[in-house]
Amino acid sequence: MIYPLLQAAAYTKEYVGAWAQLGAGIGAGVAVIGAGIGIGGVGGRAVEGMARQPEMAGRIQTAALIFAGLVEGAALFAIVVAFIIQFKY
Repeated sequence: MIYPLLQAAAYTKEYVGAWAQLGAGIGAGVAVIGAGIGIGGVGGRAVEGMARQPEMAGRIQTAALIFAGLVEGAALFAIVVAFIIQFKY
């Protein structure tokens, strides 16, 4: 199914644009999946840490929110780059 796409005689703007669209879609999807896994891991470890040491719950929660924000920021940056690639062609 994808083999005829690889046999293009000339690399036209439409051909390159199609591959850019495919790469942007896959890149955005992988970024969102990675962010979900990362935030889930941070949340799970934070809850586990709060269960082990309830007196440190405030500090753990603050750190977990900061880390979740950093993960979300990296994912947002990846999605923006994917959209830039998508709209370039």
